[in-house]
Amino acid sequence: MMNGDDVIAIETQHIRMHHKHEPRDNQCTSALVKHIKAPVHLVWSLVRRFDQPQKYKPFVSRCIMQGNISIGNVREVNVKSGLPATTSTERLEQLNDEEHILGIRIVGGDHRLRNYSSVITVHPEVIDGRPGTMVIESFVVDVPDGNTVEETCYFVEGLIKCNLSSLADVSERMAVPGRTYPLNV
Repeated sequence: MMNGDDVIAIETQHIRMHHKHEPRDNQCTSALVKHIKAPVHLVWSLVRRFDQPQKYKPFVSRCIMQGNISIGNVREVNVKSGLPATTSTERLEQLNDEEHILGIRIVGGDHRLRNYSSVITVHPEVIDGRPGTMVIESFVVDVPDGNTVEETCYFVEGLIKCNLSSLADVSERMAVPGRTYPLNV
């Protein structure tokens, strides 16, 4: 059984390997980790759906994408009210089904997240003796005029924490023994 230091060492190793952002002076960056009590294949089946982020992202009301899920494709995302945005245009930068890596870059929209890119990785682990998943999401983004690095990171981290919490809820509901849910993939 791993202790807390072992878990942190593994998290750090994955972050160093897959989450290499090089922020400029006017940018902030961070990485967040979520441990989910659901098998990696199930969690990845949700994360990899670049065309359907609303499956687990609570602030997304609609997503339109032309063509197949492939690197370079762009999606138009409608954001639910309550956030300081209504649309976001995002390009798929990385998709690796073997290593469970998804990377996106925001290329347009009516929001203040300029030069935003993120990487999300999904890693198998054991939680309470059962198959589980460690999800790591990192980002880099410009600090908007009138905001501090701390304010910008706090805002983006809040959105990501909400998305990761929702991903955990959806995945764990799907993973309940004895229940089956269609994945709609």
